Amino acid sequence: MSLPMVVAVDPGSAAARAGLVPGDEIVAMAGRAPRDVIEFRLLADEADLDIDVQRGGLELSLHVQKDVGEALGAEVSSAVFDRVQTCDNHCEFCFIYQLPPGLRRSLYLKDDDYRLSFLYGNFTTLTRFTEADLERVVSEGLSPLYVSIHATDPDVRARMLRNRRGATSLRWLRALLDAGVTVHGQVVVCPGVNDGDILDDTLCGVLDRFPDLTSAAAVPLGISRYSNEASMRAHTRDEAAAVIRTVDRWQATFESTVGRRLVFAADEYYLLAGAAFPAEDSYDGFPQHENGIGMARTFAAEFEGRAAQVQGVRSGFFAAVDGAPADGYRAPRATRTEPGQGGPVGVLTGMYGAPVLAPLLAQLGRSDVRVLPVANEFFGGNIAVTGLMVGADVARVLASEPGGHRYLLPDVCLSRGRFLDGLAPSDLPHPVEIVATDGASLRRALGAAA
Repeated sequence: MSLPMVVAVDPGSAAARAGLVPGDEIVAMAGRAPRDVIEFRLLADEADLDIDVQRGGLELSLHVQKDVGEALGAEVSSAVFDRVQTCDNHCEFCFIYQLPPGLRRSLYLKDDDYRLSFLYGNFTTLTRFTEADLERVVSEGLSPLYVSIHATDPDVRARMLRNRRGATSLRWLRALLDAGVTVHGQVVVCPGVNDGDILDDTLCGVLDRFPDLTSAAAVPLGISRYSNEASMRAHTRDEAAAVIRTVDRWQATFESTVGRRLVFAADEYYLLAGAAFPAEDSYDGFPQHENGIGMARTFAAEFEGRAAQVQGVRSGFFAAVDGAPADGYRAPRATRTEPGQGGPVGVLTGMYGAPVLAPLLAQLGRSDVRVLPVANEFFGGNIAVTGLMVGADVARVLASEPGGHRYLLPDVCLSRGRFLDGLAPSDLPHPVEIVATDGASLRRALGAAA
């Protein structure tokens, strides 16, 4: 178990008054060693507490005088202080197995930790979930959680996870729902594996066993050029259209039986099938916006000056609750820049983003604004989302572009100011303006009134 390190202390806060400083390692709070940031926050919420720390090889005991509920005013370096519950599944479609070598070490960590599900919206298969975990989730109100279902048929699910516990671990989903925990589910649809009749069977299983799920998402698998799984492939146009029809049919069934649509198809399916996105009011508040469900509709609403009613926290790529330390994809994107002055504008985006942006920009009636699609040659395969654009691919596109233009880069492809491949915006052939990844921010950067 590693000790949480204090990385920031608010001036004038209870922590500052007690003498806590950045660099202190927390050994115990009120006599307890916190296991994670959840427990840290619960302990920090108490009135007058003692905090034992290590500082420069010395052990100190600090007394914090504060009211119940008063913020401690200290931030720590990580979300989990004991071992992250790693994933022992070996899914054919797992994207971590498809990463090239040489990236940041944190990108190769496969977690299946319910705490990270609560904190950041990560999906867990529950194959490592225990009675003790259930007790903690219920007693501490760790809700919502996000669960990967993939299939409700036990044999199919076990085969997909390559883990025999996959056949039985959905019993924990039932237990969570019985305890009143809000749960969002997802099905990664793999062509020839769990689509077609099996997808129908899975959604039938949801209706039969888990109708109290808050939402379920059907999302396509991502296949990079580094995949070694011969049976994994991208959806065809007809297969994407078939998934949409299946979801539409089951939405009607869920609406007539449980009073809500419950299941939704990812935006990529509509792009792949060349189909129109559903109406904005058919997403039931966009409960899985961060999972790519209804992002196009919310972006359009924001761009057109309307506020889309999106449930929950939005971070542009991952959801997070207050107090969860920024890390990995959830870290700050980059310092956003002020809009430039003059010159034609090129809006950089992924291949999936281009058909979403093009009609919106056309509404402006401006000949000086254009979309610059960035094909993802770094990952290859069917990887086309804007969040996975890397510096090398953006640099390739900009290398053939003229100087003196304004180039807008969405912040969703940056983490702590760097792309996934380690390049920084300053490494690009032309200066770029970094813009928050929402429609209103893009419109402001373009200097266009809604």
